[in-house]
Amino acid sequence: MSDRRRRFEAQALPHLDAAYNLARWLARPPLDADDIVQDAMLRAFRAFDSVRGDDVKPWLMSIVRNCFLTAVQSSKAKLNVPIPADDEIAADDRALMAEHPDPEAAAIQAERSRRLNSVIATLPQDFREVLVLREKSIWMETYFMTGLYFLAFVLIFIAYYGLHGIFYRL
Repeated sequence: MSDRRRRFEAQALPHLDAAYNLARWLARPPLDADDIVQDAMLRAFRAFDSVRGDDVKPWLMSIVRNCFLTAVQSSKAKLNVPIPADDEIAADDRALMAEHPDPEAAAIQAERSRRLNSVIATLPQDFREVLVLREKSIWMETYFMTGLYFLAFVLIFIAYYGLHGIFYRL
């Protein structure tokens, strides 16, 4: 195993879960998040020699975000067919339906998730990004690392009003 690969595994792989969480909240579908993280880790490995400093987490999160934006742009050109809702699926087509141990709890959880997702979906892309980056240090370090100090303070302002407005919609 090469020294470069060992360094990458030691410094970047511990942040794989954080990268997946960011991709999952930005992209929403788990399969899209898997693709984004895979692409981001490949890009990160290829560019690992250009990392400055010891903390690679903000650098890796920037790559995940850029991969998400690339995926969004490429998916606009594709025709997406949504999966039908549970009430639209025929009773004999059980392959598309999930089994839940407690239907009442599942319905309550689904309604809560639907309400939260609908509120988050009404937010502009910038607000949604700020909301999803729930660890303040991740995006602050990312923007400070790239030298965009002004943008970091603008995002703090957006985060305050974006999060403030969300509670009125719930």
